[in-house]
Amino acid sequence: MAGIVDAHQHFWRLARGDYGWLTRDLGPLYRDFMPADLLPLMRATGVDGTVLVQAAPTEAETRFLLDLADRHPFVRGVVGWTEFAAPDAPERIAALAAHPRLVGLRPMVQDLGDDDWLLRDDLAPAFRAVVAHDLAFDALVLPRHLPRLAALRDRHPDLRIVVDHGAKPAIRDRLYDAWAADIAAIAADGRSVCKLSGLATEAGPDWTPERLRPYVEHLLECFGPRRLIFGSDWPVLTLVGSYDDWVSAVHGYLAPLPADDRAAVLGGNAVRVYRLDR
Repeated sequence: MAGIVDAHQHFWRLARGDYGWLTRDLGPLYRDFMPADLLPLMRATGVDGTVLVQAAPTEAETRFLLDLADRHPFVRGVVGWTEFAAPDAPERIAALAAHPRLVGLRPMVQDLGDDDWLLRDDLAPAFRAVVAHDLAFDALVLPRHLPRLAALRDRHPDLRIVVDHGAKPAIRDRLYDAWAADIAAIAADGRSVCKLSGLATEAGPDWTPERLRPYVEHLLECFGPRRLIFGSDWPVLTLVGSYDDWVSAVHGYLAPLPADDRAAVLGGNAVRVYRLDR
């Protein structure tokens, strides 16, 4: 049994100094978040393990996360970062992949100025290296990037794509139709997977499970329960709600599904997609 796996959470230590996006105006996020902060929340909600995801565009932070994974068995895997545009990107990826807890890589596409970055020719060796080392590609994208992500998938059909946070639909602005069509096009390949995470943050502090329901139901319809992965996006989640709030909401969304499908979304899919049992 996989148990419940939170397939998207972060740790950071401010003194490390490479979190360019993490500024004082983010209030409750502007402090250290470490394993001792998350463990009580996991125990209270029945979460058994996690996938720890990068929050800074440096290999130094990835090494920091891998060290935490070595010391905390509940961290089942790490999604890290490297510079895909570096001339030696394949060698960098090989070096990081030598660590058994590295399960994926995530360029911070949402923060890049070039909307066509995913399609740059000079990144092809890096994407081939991700495939060669059997790593997942976490796509931290916004809705406008989805057509580019579809083109990337067509160029690299063996790339294991994990769409973070449902591609961050603009829920607070009540924008739905274009996102729904583009996320359906990503799902249509029958291979790409998506994280059921981050949606509450996109809705804002007044989110409710019912307000998010159309987005969640669309993701379930498009990807099905065998290609949708539960994640919390903690501690970013704390901007709009508690860990328990989100876990409870996800259980509510999944309640109509058969038990084996619920188990897949809550943990089994993360184990399979991120190779957490290797």
